[in-house]
Amino acid sequence: MATTTPETQTRRRGASPEQGSAVVPEQISPPPKMRRKPIVAVASVAAIALGALVSMWAWQSTSDAQDVLAVRETVERGEVISAEDLMSVKITVDPAMRPIPASELDTIVGQRAALDMAAGGVVTAEQFTDAPIPAKGESVVGVSLSSAMLPVGQLGPGDKVRIVATPGEAGEVTTSLPETIGAVVVNVVPDDITGNTLVNVAVSRDDAPNVASLAASGKVALVLDSQED
Repeated sequence: MATTTPETQTRRRGASPEQGSAVVPEQISPPPKMRRKPIVAVASVAAIALGALVSMWAWQSTSDAQDVLAVRETVERGEVISAEDLMSVKITVDPAMRPIPASELDTIVGQRAALDMAAGGVVTAEQFTDAPIPAKGESVVGVSLSSAMLPVGQLGPGDKVRIVATPGEAGEVTTSLPETIGAVVVNVVPDDITGNTLVNVAVSRDDAPNVASLAASGKVALVLDSQED
């Protein structure tokens, strides 16, 4: 029976007799220190500064924003403005634009658009008027026109036009200049029954009977003039 001695155990561990029974622990090297590159540090500082500027800008924009009226549905010149045409938005706007506060909605409703008011735009003081239509000394006459008797797709409220008397019979030739009457378009309404277009025009009170007579006879056309004075 073999006897195990300390010397034998030492040999089994791979140590020589001279080393004795003490086992020297292995030394563990410390992890290398990570050094931050200068460019990374600069980028971090820049990102922090940019974030602070964005936050300050967002706070200032929110604090300067105000509730103003904007156009929900496009309103053409001459049309009556309704509450459904407008909406309240909270934005930052230049005071020079003269925006209308949302609290003044009731004062705008019922007035007429002095200019075309495009959907999404901010309502300004120049875009509406309380002037009645027809104005003093004027009358509004409706004229039903076929597509051949008016400009296609170019007619809108506020446009300056001329009502032109046309020959009575097809093919009739006349050497005299046709009668013309100046007018301003109030609104344009498609007539689904006849396929014509009904154009309401504002004319002088004295010209109104003549325009109405021409409109009733169907012997009339409409000419769109330059809008520049």
